[in-house]
Amino acid sequence: MLLEQLINGITLGSIYAIIALGFTLVFGVLGIINMAHGEIFMFGAFMGIIVTSTLKWPLWAAFLVAIAVTAILGYMLERFALRPLRGKQGVSHLAPLISTIGVSILLENISHHLFGAGNHPFRNSFAEINFQIGSITVYLVQIIIFVISIILMMALSYWLLRTKAGKALRATAENLETASILGVNTKKIIILTVIIASAMGGIAGILVGMAFNSVNPQMGLSMGLKGLAIIILGGMGNVKGAMAGGLILGLSETFVVAYGDSGYRDAIAFIIIIIILLVRPQGIFGQKSAAEGR
Repeated sequence: MLLEQLINGITLGSIYAIIALGFTLVFGVLGIINMAHGEIFMFGAFMGIIVTSTLKWPLWAAFLVAIAVTAILGYMLERFALRPLRGKQGVSHLAPLISTIGVSILLENISHHLFGAGNHPFRNSFAEINFQIGSITVYLVQIIIFVISIILMMALSYWLLRTKAGKALRATAENLETASILGVNTKKIIILTVIIASAMGGIAGILVGMAFNSVNPQMGLSMGLKGLAIIILGGMGNVKGAMAGGLILGLSETFVVAYGDSGYRDAIAFIIIIIILLVRPQGIFGQKSAAEGR
């Protein structure tokens, strides 16, 4: 029983980590919280339903469509909601945050109109396939979710650390003005960052559909708030912190449901935030002094 719950928690935590990575990338480069990320993630989940249930295409095609659609949404978010506010004289530092909140409300209302309210079943052909290891039952979908999550995290870490574009992104996150002086096309880096973060949200949407077998238009808000909780837990703008925070939250929720009261499942994220802010305000992997120059 304990091992099964541990597997469930790691599976859920892996999804949370991918959602939080999208928040982390945008915050690291732009210094803002993208409150529309949860709704972009939700659109990715619905693309999975359309592709697998309506069009009857295979699951890999659902991932490709979700990535494409959420990447386009990310570009439109940057182009129309964030770029006009960037560098403008007299614009409040809260303006981009308010702008992304407006986009999140818009996307949720559009999803209600397009997809309808309530839960929508997410079907996949291997949902019931499982393996019995002693007394432990492991589902194939759990293995697939975990493997995809690990590959995605490793690929992102490699890209950030080893590629020219990744190094340019890290330089832009460190100091926008200095990176621009050194020849980095910061405008393209910002666009690329928001697109990658949104595409990762699309992948996470498919994984959530696979894990819970259903999606709904309200899921974006809940997942978005949990993503915010995770980056505060792990350290604002820290990739390793997002991964660790996602796993911690996933395990915490799973064990609360299994051994406590399931009614407190969603509250656990914010209880953790309060504790972390009291004990270590900068987060688990955060620095004591915030980087300047964004």
